[in-house]
Amino acid sequence: MSEYRSDLLKLLDERGYIHQATDAGALDALASKQVVPGYIGYDATASSLHVGHLVQIFMQRRLQQAGHKPIVVMGGGTTKVGDPSGKDESRKMLSDEDIAANIAGIRTVFERLLTFGDGPTDAIMVNNDEWLGQLGYIDLLRDVGPHFTVNRMLTFDSVRLRLDREQPLTFLEFNYMILQAYDFVELARRYDCRLQMGGSDQWGNIVNGLELGRRMEGRELFGVTTPLLTTADGAKMGKTAGGAVWLNEDRLPGYDFWQYWRNVDDRDVGRFLRLFTDLPLDEIARLEALEGSEINAAKVALANEVTSLVRGPEAAAAAEATASATFAGGGAGEDLPRLALGPNGMRIGAVLTELGFTASNGEAKRKLAEGAVKLDGETVSDPGAMIVLVEGAEGKLSLGKKKHAILTR
Repeated sequence: MSEYRSDLLKLLDERGYIHQATDAGALDALASKQVVPGYIGYDATASSLHVGHLVQIFMQRRLQQAGHKPIVVMGGGTTKVGDPSGKDESRKMLSDEDIAANIAGIRTVFERLLTFGDGPTDAIMVNNDEWLGQLGYIDLLRDVGPHFTVNRMLTFDSVRLRLDREQPLTFLEFNYMILQAYDFVELARRYDCRLQMGGSDQWGNIVNGLELGRRMEGRELFGVTTPLLTTADGAKMGKTAGGAVWLNEDRLPGYDFWQYWRNVDDRDVGRFLRLFTDLPLDEIARLEALEGSEINAAKVALANEVTSLVRGPEAAAAAEATASATFAGGGAGEDLPRLALGPNGMRIGAVLTELGFTASNGEAKRKLAEGAVKLDGETVSDPGAMIVLVEGAEGKLSLGKKKHAILTR
């Protein structure tokens, strides 16, 4: 680890957040002597963020824990354009009403993880539509456009990837990097924001912003990116066979969220404890040193800590109780996902896919053939089997040892 002097860079470094930094020495010196406002932008394309965003959210939590000011920028303006980074195709257009509703949904998780207010280190949430929506297009082209060359823009991974794959990149999306860079300038003007943070895929956009700030305002701005976060088996963080692991309760039940963390690969436990919990580093070192079946205690600690922070302590307690009842006691557990069947029932393969236990009916057939599916403790192997319940009855469906659901009528 590097020898940083500021609490901010020490904390980010020892917990594994730093991948790249622009002039880390100057940022370290600045953070040692004054409050540094720092921002991360989030586009409002859904009503909830997912686990893939969590490392960025926790990075802002660390910023505040180290005595600095988080600025959460909701992309009400840039969402109308669409970030091409990592995308193979254009994003669908959302109405102003959709974007506003999504921002309201997203805000809830930040209110749990950051302290908002009017103090010098209190977090604020702003919407970049406040300034982007007011820009006259000709004014933008005249003031900001000269600082960008098409030659350089074409070298960006987000652009080159789309062109290499012969996927269309609209002129609207091509403007995204200009608008994101302008966000940094506007935040510097309005809030004396000195730092932009983000994932490693945002490095080019961040450098654009700090260079634009230097050219337009003569300001010294900084950027820090986190490593690309994948699980030990190479999968993208926050994606499962059932889809995204959403942070909001209305998009994913608390038990499923808890189970995601309980089921992580043994090799990921220590890293995730450092990134996504506030446990002391010596306690994390003890937990990640556990071996064999004892590592499960570390996974339960991880699941409880993350769920408590993101969903609340009650959600964590309910999920752990359900897991204990389901696995140890053979019971159903109150917090398991539930699926209501109609009077005519549903084929078991379709039920598995509807619950998100399998990604497709084809996968469901394979799991059934492997003998991995049980209904009320009895193995079911026929993909054509119908599950029909009488009025008021319940059934427990299990896939392997870790996925369980309650079926109702």
